[in-house]
Amino acid sequence: MAVSTDSPRSGTGVELERGQVAAACRDMFRRGWMPGTAGNVSVRVEGRVVISASGRAKGTMSMRDTVAVSAPDGLPLSGESKRPSAETAIHLAVYQTVPEADAVVHTHAPYSTALSAGIPVGGRAEFNQWELAKGLGVRDHSHVAVPVFANWADVPRIGRDVAAHLRDAGRNAPAVPALLISRHGVTTWGRDLTEAVNRLECVEMLCRLVLMTSGGRALPDGPESEEAP
Repeated sequence: MAVSTDSPRSGTGVELERGQVAAACRDMFRRGWMPGTAGNVSVRVEGRVVISASGRAKGTMSMRDTVAVSAPDGLPLSGESKRPSAETAIHLAVYQTVPEADAVVHTHAPYSTALSAGIPVGGRAEFNQWELAKGLGVRDHSHVAVPVFANWADVPRIGRDVAAHLRDAGRNAPAVPALLISRHGVTTWGRDLTEAVNRLECVEMLCRLVLMTSGGRALPDGPESEEAP
C-alpha cells in the first residue's frame, strides 16, 4: 500500500499545519491507534483549527485530507471543500476550555479503549504509583485519574460533556490532559502535536499496564446499561 510522503515541515502557515496533521495520522496508523478511517488529529493556530477530514484512511493521509475550520464554531473556512471530522466537537471543547492546548489527538488505541469498557460512565481510570504517569505533566503523578465519558451517538453531546467537565476541573487545578470515551477511544492534548502524541503514548501504556496487572478484572462481560449506543 502506497503511503503519502508529505513532509510535516514543508510549506508555511496552513500548509505546515496540514502536513503536521497528516504525518501524525500516518504515524498513529502505523502504531495501531488509528485503524482504517478511525481517529482524528488537529492543531490550533490563532483563530483556526486544522483537523483531519472525515472518512479519510489514516495510513495514506496527505495534506489534501485535512480541513481548516474556525476555532470558535468548527465551520470550514472559505475555500475549504472537505467535511471536518465528525468528532470536531470534542477538539473544540478542549480548545475552548484549555487555553494552553494547541493540539488534540483522538484515537481508538486498543488498550485505552479496552480499559474504558470496564469503568462505568462518569467514573475514572485510576493510575496509582505508576512512574510513567510523569509523562502527563501533572503536579502529582502518584495518583492520576482520567475521566470516562459516555459514547453518545450525538457527538456534539460528547463535546458538551467534555467542555462542562474541563470548565469545572479547571476551577481548582489544571485538568489531566486526557479523557476516555467508553468503548470508543482516548483523547489527549498538549501545547503542540509532539506533546499531545507523547501524552497519548503514556496513557495507552498506562492502560496496558493496568490491564496486564489486573488479571482481566478490569474488563466487563458486556456494555453498561446506562451507556450511550
